[in-house]
Amino acid sequence: MSTPSRSPRPTALAVWLVIAGVVGWWAALSLLTERIHLLEDPGASASCDFSLLIQCGANLRSWQGSLLGFPNPVIGLAAWIAPIVVGVALLAGARFARWFWWLFALGTAGAFGFVVWLIGQSIFVLGTLCPWCMVTWVVTIPTFYAVVLHVLRTGIVPVGAGVRRAAEALMGWLPLLAVGSYVVIAVIAQLRLDVIGSLG
Repeated sequence: MSTPSRSPRPTALAVWLVIAGVVGWWAALSLLTERIHLLEDPGASASCDFSLLIQCGANLRSWQGSLLGFPNPVIGLAAWIAPIVVGVALLAGARFARWFWWLFALGTAGAFGFVVWLIGQSIFVLGTLCPWCMVTWVVTIPTFYAVVLHVLRTGIVPVGAGVRRAAEALMGWLPLLAVGSYVVIAVIAQLRLDVIGSLG
């Protein structure tokens, strides 16, 4: 079953997917490069280690940094290709089947859940804020929101007309939703880690 052909081409979503994919892929590559550097020289510091609080090293060396037995950035290198390809295809006029959108939305939901878990581990367990990890957070969160709102507003996920209208309206507020999420994370980090105090 295909996405209804009446749906307009989601150009803004497509552009965002390409941007987010490129930024996320670059962050994953940077993290993997740092991890390889630390494996080659275990006594070295990562170039993104700025303080005990702002650093990548602790995250990369932790078990949380290799959840599946290999560095998490490897997942990022593979996964961030998907939004780039989908975004470029949409810009080229491609229309995807409903099942494809379901899988893509499921993938972004999985990425969002993984990032939320990593945020919790970083703030509450490791007590660090990894710069490249935060770049990943910044692009994953709005990507999840954008894809979910898209599949709701276009009827790819069968919902009532009211939900579709709400999703359409929220799409215009997506930047504010993302910023609100960043603020929540920043407040939690401040309360838990006293980020501002550590800068003094």
